[in-house]
Amino acid sequence: MNLQVTTVSRTPQKVSESAAAIFVITQDDIRRSGFTSLADTLRLAPGMDVAQISGHQWAVSARGFNDQFSNKLLVMIDGRSIYTPLFAGVYWDYENLMLEDIERIEVIRGPGATLWGANAVNGVINVITKNSADTQGGLLTTSGGSAEIASEALRYGGKLGASGTYRVYGKFDDHADSASPDGGTAHDAWRLGRGGFRIDWAGGEQNAFVFAGDAYAGRFDITYTNLLSSPPYTPYLDPVTALASGGDLLGRWTHIYSDRSDLAVEATYNQTHRMDPAVLTEDRKTFDLDAQYRLGVGDRQNLTLGGGYRVSADEIGGTFHVSFDPAQRADQLFSAFAQDEITLVDKRLTLTVGTKFEHNDYSGFELQPSGRLAWTPGGRQTVWAAVSRAVRTPSRVDSDVRINQTPVFPNPTLPFLPPAVSSTFGNPNFQSEKLMAYEVGYRVQPLETLSFDVAAFYNVYDDLRGPNLYPAPTPDNPFAFVHVAPGQYGAPPANVGVTLSNLLYGETYGVEVGANWQWTDWWRWRGAYTFLDLQIHARPGSTDAQTGGFEAMYEGDGPAHQFSLRSAMDLPHDFEWDFTVRYVGDLAPTGPTRASSPAPAYLTLDARLAWRPTRRLELSVDGQNLIEPRHAEFHPPVLAVQSTDVPRSVYGKLTWHF
Repeated sequence: MNLQVTTVSRTPQKVSESAAAIFVITQDDIRRSGFTSLADTLRLAPGMDVAQISGHQWAVSARGFNDQFSNKLLVMIDGRSIYTPLFAGVYWDYENLMLEDIERIEVIRGPGATLWGANAVNGVINVITKNSADTQGGLLTTSGGSAEIASEALRYGGKLGASGTYRVYGKFDDHADSASPDGGTAHDAWRLGRGGFRIDWAGGEQNAFVFAGDAYAGRFDITYTNLLSSPPYTPYLDPVTALASGGDLLGRWTHIYSDRSDLAVEATYNQTHRMDPAVLTEDRKTFDLDAQYRLGVGDRQNLTLGGGYRVSADEIGGTFHVSFDPAQRADQLFSAFAQDEITLVDKRLTLTVGTKFEHNDYSGFELQPSGRLAWTPGGRQTVWAAVSRAVRTPSRVDSDVRINQTPVFPNPTLPFLPPAVSSTFGNPNFQSEKLMAYEVGYRVQPLETLSFDVAAFYNVYDDLRGPNLYPAPTPDNPFAFVHVAPGQYGAPPANVGVTLSNLLYGETYGVEVGANWQWTDWWRWRGAYTFLDLQIHARPGSTDAQTGGFEAMYEGDGPAHQFSLRSAMDLPHDFEWDFTVRYVGDLAPTGPTRASSPAPAYLTLDARLAWRPTRRLELSVDGQNLIEPRHAEFHPPVLAVQSTDVPRSVYGKLTWHF
């Protein structure tokens, strides 16, 4: 409750004072979880929906709309956005951070667009790494096991004169194939190497500088169900190896004028290359510039102002299966925000109002205001409420893509139609998806050792992405949508086509509950429960209105119920014993349009036993998904990636500080 966070208001405040559904994953939580990937660590936060698709692919979201290309969750590392403008989501397989370097992960369920902008619709995640002053000396980790063949990481930190510190690190991961549904071996092994540095320097008492960078390169095995590129477009299994590489640079200057006034300027550069021979090749360069100024006005107001600029340029090489028109594009984003935190009653009632102004090259000008109220009737309880508007701006996929998915002709009942494929086209006129969010929450700490956090929400969405027939059939030509001229949209065959349009709308509502109980000095319990209901509707003219069943394919889904219970014990003789029981509800259809990616509910157990023979050395044995030999968590509906199961796994780890 007293942890300091910065993501809610861009200024430090306690969790107990935040008018948002926020949860902090600490470094100790990460270490004791036994998780080895950034995506998996987000399972520690109540309300997060994390599903592993294959050995290196995850679907991650909050409050519904989960998918391999989930696009309503903004993810940042030290304030640097890691979403790709290609599909407005995250390549989770790239982000194999050295988890020991993470100080904390601040997870907000609910919109944060007023401060952070477009795509901060259903949540904001900010991964905050440690200051290099806190990582002095050396660190070596090595681990290996059934799923994780080997993972090695080495870090060293030192001083730069009297005012500076640095750290450098290198990391390599080698993961085995996961399991196919029949118990065989899936073609989804991966290897990835990563290295980087961070420099922190203090220029007197008023100035602080951060300069950091990372680079990575790796290979990822994937199996698709693709189509032959000539009639009759027969489906076949296509095992390929994708190659990825890239890097990023970050520079930040902070100037402190007083304890209530400061200025921060941050610039980042990111470059990525991904070559997937079955889908596409993408080269992308992105530059971001962000500035923020905080000023105390009188005794009762804290004003935060800021602005930003982004330019992202890409070059995409298509295939028969996925292509983009145009193949090259550079997009710009201009933004400004203002937020005022007003103390209405000293130490009791605070109102926060603000808005974000943005202009993008797809939908033009966007406005994203919010209002938040926090009431603390006592020192150990907080009641809060919020009303927010957020948008998910169009991406390259929404505007420019063509995806050839399944063969549909020749058809014996329509012999006059040529062989064709079912295709999905982007829409240059695609508009932003819109959200109005209504939230309430309650935090209470009735005892020094016990706390509860409850949040409820009701979200109303409009202009959601969904398909409609293209071109539209007419009474004179009922099969107009069948034949598209060869070469149009950058791929040759005729097709039964749909185009992405803003013809869906809907609502979600739910409750998220978290509890923390320090039963004794050596034993802590943490529990969480989430309920979610998602309803999507189709407007007249949408293919969904005619066929009744694509909304989960284009917008994703989420389990109705999730539950977890974690235990952390500090045992005698420097042993630690941790375990987590997790239940995730099914994604199987409960109606004709519930989900296009059925996956049954599952119950699983993770456990960890660790021993510290000395202060600098830790040995641990970790087990993941221990109840069943394997289970499915998600099946991607858009790109036909081979379905895989998450297997039971065990690995050992050594951590040495020197």
